[in-house]
Amino acid sequence: MTDMPPPSDVKLGLVIDLDICVGCQACVVNCKEWNTAGYGAPLSDVNAYGDNPVGSWLNRVHTFEAGTGKDARVVHFPKSCLHCEDAPCVPVCPTGASYKRAEDGIVLVNEDWCIGCGLCAWSCPYGAREMDPAEGVMKKCTLCVDRIYNETLDEEDQIPACVRTCPTSARHFGDLGDPNSDVSKLVAERGGFDLMPEQDTKPVNKYLPPRPRQAEIEDDGPVDLVALANGQSDNGSGFWSWLDKTLDRLQ
Repeated sequence: MTDMPPPSDVKLGLVIDLDICVGCQACVVNCKEWNTAGYGAPLSDVNAYGDNPVGSWLNRVHTFEAGTGKDARVVHFPKSCLHCEDAPCVPVCPTGASYKRAEDGIVLVNEDWCIGCGLCAWSCPYGAREMDPAEGVMKKCTLCVDRIYNETLDEEDQIPACVRTCPTSARHFGDLGDPNSDVSKLVAERGGFDLMPEQDTKPVNKYLPPRPRQAEIEDDGPVDLVALANGQSDNGSGFWSWLDKTLDRLQ
């Protein structure tokens, strides 16, 4: 078994805003690109364009339909390693390949020591481990440890690749062990939550819930678009009245 270090004061991790993630997969693709060219062995693909493609992805976006009727919405749910404070994948590793860093709380895999037994994947309640089909070793999100401490990069690039590439700024990176950090304040303000807290793994990564829907725009019923185009609005209330007045101001 591999010993866990004492809880670290610094807890680097991600905060993901489910309200504005659009499921574009940019984080998934950039994660694949960076980790294939950077830390550790490449993230390999087998038969990528064939009938049975197999490959390694350290970040995935799952899409769900939630709610019913007027409350129905589509939620895009990114998921990768959550760098748990009490990471169950670490103590089960027979070689010490899976370990948690004492200085910043990041969970990593020493691929030179990994024997591909899969015990860490079986113990992870989030399915965040990936067995590389070509290398025969386990891989996982590293929080781009080879970026965040790389002083040869511009300061704006010293963040995980998934955060850097997100077009809607739905992903945030920082020290969740510091209550005064931007990410901790964001979690406090928006009611950030743990994924599957009943597992008692104390994940560092947090999720921000979708915001409540705005009040439904009043529907005035059928609209005479010809009369509206000729400036013959009924000056009523609701969306069409607002649109009519807005267009008047723009003329």
